[in-house]
Parts: sequence; C-alpha cells; structure tokens
Amino acid sequence: MRYITITTWELADGADYDVALRAIEKKRLPALKGFGASRITVVRTSERTSAAITEWPDRATRDAAELKIDEVRRSVKREDQSRMTGEMKGEIVADV
Repeated sequence: MRYITITTWELADGADYDVALRAIEKKRLPALKGFGASRITVVRTSERTSAAITEWPDRATRDAAELKIDEVRRSVKREDQSRMTGEMKGEIVADV
C-alpha cells in the first residue's frame, strides 16, 4: 500500500526562499528519489514555510530509507538555513 510523509519546514529569518528552493531541488529531492520515493511535491505555505509531500511505494521502502533521510535532514539545516517543524506519515487509504 502506498505510503505518504508530509514534512513542514521553516526558513531562517532573512533567508532567501528562492535560493533555498534551488538547493532543495538540487539536493533534497533527488536524494529522496534515490532512496525510493516515487513522487515529491513541495508546497509554499507562507513567506518562510513549506510542506513537502513525499509518496513512497510502501511503508517498507520509507522505513528502509529512514537513516539516510535523517542524514539529509541534518545537513539541510547547515546548508539551506531551514529546519523541520513537523512530520506526519501514513498509508494512503483513499485516493480520488
């Protein structure tokens, strides 16, 4: 069954959103795809915040990537001046 993670992110005060987005597109998104994600959508939710919706083929694929994802998250704070503010995850139970 397909599995989704939704993470929320906040840029540091004064950071340039467009610069951060380019870094995300260059590093984070390809990394997630390399770990097995089938689709990633980034939604800008305010001037300094975003949500990343990542779809995985199943929970086992996401769980297998957990340690690698944690490494990427640690480097993100240093590299693009953002911090994760929340995470939700679960199996897709309805899809229209």
